[in-house]
Amino acid sequence: MSQTTHQQVTKSIVGEPEVLEDTTLAAGVEHSPAWLDLKAAATEIQALQIKDGSIPDAGAHEAASALVERMVAGVEMLAPAFPHEDAYLRAVVVDLRRWREEAFGVPDFLDALTAFQPQQHRVDGLRHLVLFPMVTQNGSPDRHVEALIVENIWPESVAALEKEQYTNALFCSLRLVDFTPGYETNSAVLFPETVAMREVPRFTWGAIFQDREAARFRRVTLAAAEITQLELPDDLAEMLADQHQAEHTFVMWDLIHDRTHMRGDLPFDPFMIKQRMPFFLYSLEEMRCDLTAFREAVAIEERTATRLAAGEDLTEVELAEGRHARGVQYAVVLDRIFRFALTGTRVRNYDGLGGQLLFAWLHQRHVIEWTDVKLHIDWEAAKDAVVALSDAINELYWASIDRPKLVHWLAAYDLVRDVLPPNPASLWGPGLGREILAGPPRGYTDAVMDDEFPLSMFHEALGKKLKPVIDSTVGITAADA
Repeated sequence: MSQTTHQQVTKSIVGEPEVLEDTTLAAGVEHSPAWLDLKAAATEIQALQIKDGSIPDAGAHEAASALVERMVAGVEMLAPAFPHEDAYLRAVVVDLRRWREEAFGVPDFLDALTAFQPQQHRVDGLRHLVLFPMVTQNGSPDRHVEALIVENIWPESVAALEKEQYTNALFCSLRLVDFTPGYETNSAVLFPETVAMREVPRFTWGAIFQDREAARFRRVTLAAAEITQLELPDDLAEMLADQHQAEHTFVMWDLIHDRTHMRGDLPFDPFMIKQRMPFFLYSLEEMRCDLTAFREAVAIEERTATRLAAGEDLTEVELAEGRHARGVQYAVVLDRIFRFALTGTRVRNYDGLGGQLLFAWLHQRHVIEWTDVKLHIDWEAAKDAVVALSDAINELYWASIDRPKLVHWLAAYDLVRDVLPPNPASLWGPGLGREILAGPPRGYTDAVMDDEFPLSMFHEALGKKLKPVIDSTVGITAADA
């Protein structure tokens, strides 16, 4: 990189080096030659890596070494624009060079990962430079070097909620600025457990890209409303027209969702990460967290309304809390019943199943009506109905600690089956045979069909028109919305 480029990057630094929260430092850095060459080098080295992230072809090592040096040069050139990441970026350089010195074996970026602590700098608009060899959830299953520029989304309303009511010190909310191909996908998260490392440390953060979540929601919901002739309330239409407002809504949703995974009357490790279990259990866990976000949003909205009715003067931050809480209710329902239900394949799609479950639950309670080829949602009635589904799942979890694991699995299936008809060919639907019931847990899981709960006629018909819109959101960012 030229000395001129280095001066252009460092010139943007305002104030003393110890000032760590200046959101102007990295403004426009995504257009700098240093970043563009770093991004290009990271993309090029991906083609040399195999699934575990190593580069076993000795004939490619000379080219890989040159690419590592380009990435190192880019990191060092950009580092002055990211002073809050000084320790991390120095560790990245060390890990990159060690990977090269160890003949490009399976990469180990534990030291860099340990130094990367974005949760310590949750300042709205503050940017991060990120570089790791990793898989990207709902993106690439291969461990590739990925590079990103991201920025925090941390509005005052959410900061206040996190501090006062929904403490979640690990939660980071981000916006994608620029990125390598692993994020030109459906991936909307940055999780430390996806990074290549020699041992698993105690994880201290997890990040979600709310700009992507909001942009997908806006595009898909507008298309679905047009297809189904769904009438949109004015405040929902306003949110769908405003990416900024939608992002803040999704930050509130995910803040509460994320902390719920370890709160409540839970079975030990409700996700059972290292266990193989029927996919509908993953669906119920995700739904439990989403419906908790919904019911908390109802409580926040009602509290705001009560204070306004009492004549209190609320601050803009407090008013925003109530506004975004109403948005969370819209988002949970519509994202689930439209995008989630129809995204991805029908192979054990637990998020898809959650969307189907919510739609059928609401339809069976006449909250959703499909009449005269038009969709109607009673949003006031939805509050009690969604909370009732939340109660049913919470009751299932509460009872679980008195049950053997396999009995809990059967009870969970019954909850879903009571709402959604199983596949006519299902082994679970009529009741598992004695040979399976008396066998090991893997027999239960193997007996679940890939499409255990097929789409309804409504979703099949909707999918034909909406699926192209959903597919068009791959790689979407706020700039595309």
